[in-house]
Amino acid sequence: MPSLSLPQFDARRVRSYLFRLPLCTRALLVVIVAFWIASLRLSWFQQWAALIPAEMNLQSMYRLNTFPLLHVGFVHMIVNIFALTPLLERFEAENGSLPTLLLFTGPFGLLPGGSYTLIEKFIFHANTAVQGASVWVFLLLASESIKTFKQNPNFALGPYNIPTWTIPLILNLFVAVLVPNTSFLGHLCGLAVGYLWGLGYVKFLVPNEKILRWIEGKLNLLGRLPHYVSVDQKTYGRYGVLPTTATPRPVPTLAPLGSTQRLGP
Repeated sequence: MPSLSLPQFDARRVRSYLFRLPLCTRALLVVIVAFWIASLRLSWFQQWAALIPAEMNLQSMYRLNTFPLLHVGFVHMIVNIFALTPLLERFEAENGSLPTLLLFTGPFGLLPGGSYTLIEKFIFHANTAVQGASVWVFLLLASESIKTFKQNPNFALGPYNIPTWTIPLILNLFVAVLVPNTSFLGHLCGLAVGYLWGLGYVKFLVPNEKILRWIEGKLNLLGRLPHYVSVDQKTYGRYGVLPTTATPRPVPTLAPLGSTQRLGP
């Protein structure tokens, strides 16, 4: 009887992958870990950074940008990091470090967070606090599903042909049913923004490429910052000062897991 061989953990491949991560992806992951450490050391930090609809006002708009960085525990954080890293790394490689930084410190928190707050507060009249990078996971999954749909519109499940763009929606439903204390609505808001981005309806959120190139050239970001991904990929290469011979990695289908509080969105 043939023996079953399991894939072995290769620390060198993991280390090589981590060393190849682009700049903005590294920075956001470091901030996520820093937020988790701060939540352990400071008793008020989670209450300060979480997205709480009833506490939203002009003075607390910062919550729309802090809630994706905050997690309720180590397991919540590490699972979201594993799910987010390959998606975020792929997004930055395709769009550049500067657009990625602008989007994930601005609209990609404001739009899903703002939508969640309005729906939760004024339609459902509830006040469920949410936090976690899973909102970005579902946002990026939705964006990737649109690209997949353009190349492969359907996948077969028995006698049925299911549109590939619906996979993140189905995944969100499974997560909501199987994982306690997850925010179906929060993830749905992230999906909506991801679909809009994938369809090109919110591309205006990124400044004109001429402006971005001018900033990159003026500050010499490509020369000063290791692992920086230039906007002008045709001129500088996908990873700027890094070699560009790495083969692209497949799109992951990981989903964030829940914890003791509603995660995500």
